[in-house]
Order: sequence, then structure tokens, then C-alpha cells
Amino acid sequence: MADELDLGVLGHRIRHYRKAKGMTLGDLSDVVDKPVPYLSQLENGRVEPKIGLLNALAESLDVGVGELVEQTAPNRRAELELALLKAQDDPAYKALNLPHIKPTAKISDDVLEHLTTLWDQMPRGSAGRALRAEDKARLANAELRREMRDRNNYFEEIEKVVNESLDAIDYPGVGPLSERHITDLASHFGFQVKRARGMPSSARSVTDQRNRIIYIPLREEVELRAARSVVLQTLGHYALDHSVTHDFSDYLRQRIESNYFSAAALIPEKAAVELLQRSYDDDDVSIEDMKESFYVSYEMAAHRFTNLATQHLDLPVHFLRCSPVGVVSKAYENDGIDYPCDSDGTVEGMRVSRHWGVRQAWQAGESFMLHYQHTTTDGGDWWCATYIEDAASKPYAVSIGTTSKLAKHFRGGDTIRRIDARSESTAADPALIERWEAVAWPSAAQRSHVLTALPPSHSEFSPFPGVDLVDVYRFLDRQR
Repeated sequence: MADELDLGVLGHRIRHYRKAKGMTLGDLSDVVDKPVPYLSQLENGRVEPKIGLLNALAESLDVGVGELVEQTAPNRRAELELALLKAQDDPAYKALNLPHIKPTAKISDDVLEHLTTLWDQMPRGSAGRALRAEDKARLANAELRREMRDRNNYFEEIEKVVNESLDAIDYPGVGPLSERHITDLASHFGFQVKRARGMPSSARSVTDQRNRIIYIPLREEVELRAARSVVLQTLGHYALDHSVTHDFSDYLRQRIESNYFSAAALIPEKAAVELLQRSYDDDDVSIEDMKESFYVSYEMAAHRFTNLATQHLDLPVHFLRCSPVGVVSKAYENDGIDYPCDSDGTVEGMRVSRHWGVRQAWQAGESFMLHYQHTTTDGGDWWCATYIEDAASKPYAVSIGTTSKLAKHFRGGDTIRRIDARSESTAADPALIERWEAVAWPSAAQRSHVLTALPPSHSEFSPFPGVDLVDVYRFLDRQR
């Protein structure tokens, strides 16, 4: 019978019908001729009754045997108590090393609802472990974005380290960093830079800490502009005293800080602010000017602009990097724009409206030029400039924007292109939904964004997510 009956459910049903009959355990004991302790054990699902006892119980409680042994909880309270007990028997729950909770009458229905619902929402099994790891990364990413917004995406402590480092190599203060400047900066931190053949495909650079060598790909594999960024990001870890981490939050923070260090070195604060201030005074702010003045990519210039715009020009801004179909891979805002996000506040991996400038730019006939647009959303009016990067394998669009009221300070802010992206204007035709809802079955495209670089591992987190360490070790062995 143990294979057929859930003893916990049976015990709750016996208790339910006993109380409905107005009987105590003592009363029931007198009728079925079983001691009270045994019946208490039975109602708590700890003993298995024989067929004769089941018949006697059913008769004394005025219910049929079939109704008594039905495998459903008799009421919501019983269902919640059983769910809590079952959860605590799960190996994944036991692995949490939490004290056992007995669902006594002192625990309210609301508390039981909370506990069982939280457990139901926790993923379990091998797939669950991977999801929990990703959830940690997404939560950490969302928290870091909130921190960046609170400080206007300006890291004063990193700016100071960069300025001191550039002073140490006698950087003149204007113009882009040359290859010689990068080499001198590496020497300042005790490293030399070498280009090498056969770099691991999963790593942009490899650092031999014993011999203080930073290896990067050959010239024909990565151009100077990209190579400067790679070396500076690597140096940023050492300049900012980073250490190997086994925590998602620390990993993401270190990556943001090393990227910030690289951008601040390639576009030094003093020279960049002077350029931006002149452009702001002329109502002609443009990311293009920063791009050309410092010989960096548009994306790098846009990132750097978000570091300096609010801090020095009092300009709140937003930044987006999206795929051609609008899937967000990077995002930042402190101007109040409503980005689509999941329940954790994560923007990466979400899709923006097809009416936003970052997607409209792909439909423009002259996609190699900047796309300027004013967009009206449920949350207000916005302006943005979008640049399309036709990367060989994965093209993407980078958009910098602000409120329409402040667009007057930007080149292209006077564009007449205006798009209505309010919910009432972009809502799908109900007839269209009705026509296809029951028959359409799309296959979702795999997401590709920052958090996909954080795969599960046997230790849940690798200190170098996405990198084939064995491949790296083999590469370093070849360089000896």
C-alpha cells in the first residue's frame, strides 16, 4: 500500500474528517480500538494502516474508504503543510543546511504560502544549478547598473589612477595614445607586450604573470586600435589591484572597472572635457568628434561620453548597444528612459521597440551615416543618435541619447524625424493576434549578450568565464 498511498495526504484526510465529525483523538481511539499515540502518528503520515483499520476509520468518520484514501489534500491548509514537508525532503533543500520547520498551527496560512511559493520558484536539478548561477550574474549586473546610475557612471578613483599613470609616461595631454605610449604604460606597470601566433580563440589577451608578458594577437589578426584597448583592459586589472575572484558580482565589477580604465586612458579626462565643453557651448556635441580626435571606435567614444557627460556638462544621457533585431547587449541610463527589463531589473537580453531609433536606423537607406530621431514613449520624449557598426560576423548598433528637451545641445538634435512609440500606437491589431495566436509556433533565437559569458561549471563559477583555460595553458607552454 505504501506504493499506492501518500501517507502524508492520508493522515491529513483522516484529521480533516475527524475534526469535521467533532471528534478528538481520544474519541476516535475508543471507537477504532487504537491507542492515541498511534493515531497521532497516523495523522502525521508516519505509520501505514492496515486495510481493516482503514475500514474502521471510514465507518467511524461516516465516509467511504475510497473518499478517505483519495490522494488529494482535503483543504488548502493541508496542501500547504504537505508542500512544505515535501520541500524539506528534497535533496536540493537539504543542501541548504537550513533548520527543519514543522508546519504547526502557530504558523499562519500566509507564511506557508510564502515559503512554498518561494520554493516552487527555485529551480532544481542540473539545469536549475545553471539557472541559479545565471540569476546571480543577472542580479549582480542589475545592481551594478543601479550603482553606476547613482554615481553618474563616473568613477573618480579610476580617473585619478589613469591620470597619474599617463603623467608617469609623459603623455602630452592631447591626441590619441600611440603604440609607444601603450608600450611605455605597460612598462610602467612592469610588463612587456608581445604579439603571438596561435592565440587561444576564447581569449583576447593572455598574461604570463611570472615573466610579466602580455600576449596579444598578430597585427593581421587585430588592428592597432583594438589592440590598444585589449592591452589597456589587461593593465587595468593590475593598476586597480584586482585579484582572481570566484564571485559573480566581483567579476562583473572588475570587468566594468578595467573597461573604464581602458576608456579613460584612450580618451583622457582633461582633453575630452575640453572638447566636449566647446561642443556643448556651440550646441554641437557629437560622439563622432571624440571618435576621430582620440582614434577610438564609436562604441568606445560613446561609453566614454557617458562617463563625462553628466559629471561635467550636467547632461543626463542613455546608451544602448543592440543587435539588428533590437536585443540589448549593453545599456546605461540616468535620464529616466524606460528600458524593457525582466523581474530582476536586467536589461541585457531584452528587446526594445522596433520604433526606437536603435532599430529604425537599420531601415534607413543610408545606414553608414548617423541616424537621428526623436521618439515619443509612454514615459516621455527622447532624442538619440544611432551608429551602425557593420562588424564582419555580428553587426550591431550603438545609440546615445537624452531627453528631447536637451537635444538642442547635440549635433542632429534639430532633426525633424519623429516616431510615436507609445503603447497605444504600437499595439498589435487584435484581429491579427486572434488570426495567428493558436497556430503560430516560432523557434526563439539564442540570446547573445554579456551574461552568456558566464557558463555553469562544476564549481558554479569560473574565475575566467567563457575562457578555455586548458587552451590558454597550452598556448603559454608554446611561448616558453
